[in-house]
Amino acid sequence: MRRRGERAPKEKAAAAAAAEEEMKSAGRKAEQGAEEYQCTGLLEQDFPELCARAGITGVPKVTLRPAASFPADEEPAEPTLTEVLARIERKYSRFQPCIQVEREQEEPRSVRAVFLRGWKIEEEMLGVLSQCLPALAGLQAVHLWKVGLTERLLPALAALLARCPGLRTLSLEGNPLPEPAFHTLMGSDSTLAHLSLRNNGIGDAAARLIGQSLSTLSSSNRSLVSLVLSFNRISDLGAGYIATGLRLNRSLLSLSLASNDIGDAGATRLAEVLGPFALTDAEVVERRRLLLAEVLTPKESEGHSERPSNLRGSTAPDKLPLAKLGKTPAKKKEPLQKEARQPKKPPEPRAARGRDAKLSGQEKPSPEALDPAEPPNPLLEEAREHDGSVILPGNRALLNLNLSHNHVTERGLGAFLTALEGQRREKKPKVPGQQGLLCLSLEKNRIPPTSPAFARLQELLPPQDPLPKAQGQEEEQEPGA
Repeated sequence: MRRRGERAPKEKAAAAAAAEEEMKSAGRKAEQGAEEYQCTGLLEQDFPELCARAGITGVPKVTLRPAASFPADEEPAEPTLTEVLARIERKYSRFQPCIQVEREQEEPRSVRAVFLRGWKIEEEMLGVLSQCLPALAGLQAVHLWKVGLTERLLPALAALLARCPGLRTLSLEGNPLPEPAFHTLMGSDSTLAHLSLRNNGIGDAAARLIGQSLSTLSSSNRSLVSLVLSFNRISDLGAGYIATGLRLNRSLLSLSLASNDIGDAGATRLAEVLGPFALTDAEVVERRRLLLAEVLTPKESEGHSERPSNLRGSTAPDKLPLAKLGKTPAKKKEPLQKEARQPKKPPEPRAARGRDAKLSGQEKPSPEALDPAEPPNPLLEEAREHDGSVILPGNRALLNLNLSHNHVTERGLGAFLTALEGQRREKKPKVPGQQGLLCLSLEKNRIPPTSPAFARLQELLPPQDPLPKAQGQEEEQEPGA
């Protein structure tokens, strides 16, 4: 009885404290308003309001990103006091948390890029960004540099990006994770076209998952155009994983593996993908399955088109009535006889040409019936057999490969030289639009400048850079720039 009497006051106190907390939370909700805040698309207005509602103190300021300045040829005039003060303010404002934006026009709602640099994003702040960033209709790029991202917050970031329909560029640099998780940004349903993961401590385990995100036997990333993995810890093993992902990927045009730990073994694996390679047993089985499906699909479509209109909606087999009925072959012979008589009459050849034109017009859309954004499966490319193996022509979609500041010697250089010579021998690519490698960066490796193989490689590569200069200049910057 005594113990029961002692418990009752404790339970009453706990219940009273819980009720008091509920009342306080209800009061806070009442103060904020029953209705949720509707974003207006003005980041300067939405962001502070959402931070205030979330109880975040020290709200970063939303400012315009200063335009790049270039030294003028003429001697600059002596700055005024206002210009000096503005310059000092810009110099020291970089140490304060802020959100920099780039606009397409002077219109405040035309934000196209958002930059967060050097301050940690907590869970509450990421929740605020997940509400105001999708409201920016013209948002195309998000740059996050050293924002203290964790593997726990990465799924929330991926969900945020999926809600921004126009977003195509993500720069996530200086955010090392203890567990590999960056591959979740490169799924088959991703819409990102440009992804930069510089200086994130990516090792071989993360490179294996990234290679699988590029392509596997059953799926492939078909949106990513450029991938930057420079200033990481990828070795020969990780380079081999990425090379495996490039076997069946035909969307990636630019790959940077600069400033890693890649040697001749990794360089050789990458070079082998650029030239003809043999399919594995599993790839051969999948190729046969795809070829069989490709052969059977046109037959089914022809069967549906040849059926009478009153039978097109039925679920009966298509081929049996065509094989057993005698009327259908008779109908096929009549047009054949008419076509045979057409060349004898002068006016008929025009009709024949018109018929041919219609047929060619019907045949052209057939390979383009697929979505242009979805290229055909690389396993269906024209192949040849050699010593019992099925040989594909290799990855000719990759245009730019950066392996500068690694440990490649003349042995790895020789592998690339062999692959490039093989690509140049094929004047007309087997797959339209795939011209082969046009830019290969091997500076600051263990290759002597007087190497004949290096001179031969420079002869094979075109003198102009196939990629825009802005992207190349960004590659050469240090990770902390």
